[in-house]
Amino acid sequence: MRRTVFGEQHEQFRLLVREFVLDEIVPEYPSWQEEGKPSRRFWHRAGELGILGIGAPPEHGGLPGSSFLHSAVITEEIQRAFLALGGLRVHTDICMPYFHRYADHAQQARWIPELTSGTAVPALALSEPGAGSDLKAMSTRAVRVGDHYVVNGAKTFISNGAAADLIILAVKTDPQAGKNGISLLVVESDTPGFQRGRRLDKLGLKAQDLAELSFTDMRVPVANRLGEENNGFTYLTANLAQERLSIAVNSQASAAAVLDHAVHAVGDTRREQHTKFELASCATEVAAGQALADHGLLEHEAGTLTPADAAMVKLYCTQLQGRVTQRCLQVLGPRAYRSSDPVGQAVLDGRVSRIYGGSDEVMKIIISQSLGL
Repeated sequence: MRRTVFGEQHEQFRLLVREFVLDEIVPEYPSWQEEGKPSRRFWHRAGELGILGIGAPPEHGGLPGSSFLHSAVITEEIQRAFLALGGLRVHTDICMPYFHRYADHAQQARWIPELTSGTAVPALALSEPGAGSDLKAMSTRAVRVGDHYVVNGAKTFISNGAAADLIILAVKTDPQAGKNGISLLVVESDTPGFQRGRRLDKLGLKAQDLAELSFTDMRVPVANRLGEENNGFTYLTANLAQERLSIAVNSQASAAAVLDHAVHAVGDTRREQHTKFELASCATEVAAGQALADHGLLEHEAGTLTPADAAMVKLYCTQLQGRVTQRCLQVLGPRAYRSSDPVGQAVLDGRVSRIYGGSDEVMKIIISQSLGL
């Protein structure tokens, strides 16, 4: 099916990204899996190519004329090579919008050039050991003392946590106010009292770091607060639609890559009818998911993507990824049942997509509420 979501500028950008992926990322990727995170060279090169500047102001190193569609191109090309670089999407799709929308002029001039150049890697620290992703239950506390906040607490399951130089930290500044007592602070990694904990071993996503963070009497300048005090919950929920669309695009691209690999792996037409039927069914599902994902991209580009629409795209495309990957694994048999095989790796890397950014159950709650149920 012909896609109309991308224009000529996006396809030219795609060629640049594809060359970068094949020539510079693929050769290094095994070492990143061993290390548990991409190299610093990767971040710097991505910055040089404009990949980290999507949507950012050109005066701060942003890629001129870029939007989330450019990020979708990057995601598709990374999945086309069967790579898992979710930390890059954490940078461009999840963290950068907070700096664009809520940082003041001085903060933008200070931090955005570091982010677009790859000099600084960001992370968003929400989940806690005792609260998971339930923001209302977080216990990390920031008490204002003069022109600083004194922060104590811990976070876990933080993507980019082991490498991050700038951490957008959600804290309770008014513990009695529930979700209305949350603020966002930008923590620089050399701040006294900040400490990285374990890097967490995962089933998949071996090149994406996931870490624990802790804060002990850490003093963060009030000047490092993003936006208004106690308005952090509003800021966090405002970017959820884009975050979920980003996950959906990644899952959809993974399913498409797995299907393409399976079709080429089974070879010519002298195959049993069952194999043909299975792959035909997968192709139909992938086409349906692509139509839904592209519709979501166009809505997002127009500024009309609702939380319920984003939830639908994420729910469908992440579940589609699981179905297609499992069916292709079944068709290909034992040869694909290895972590070194692209399909086997896709099974491991893709499973978490139905959990993070809001589980399937959370997506269904959002969708059902939009139906008046």
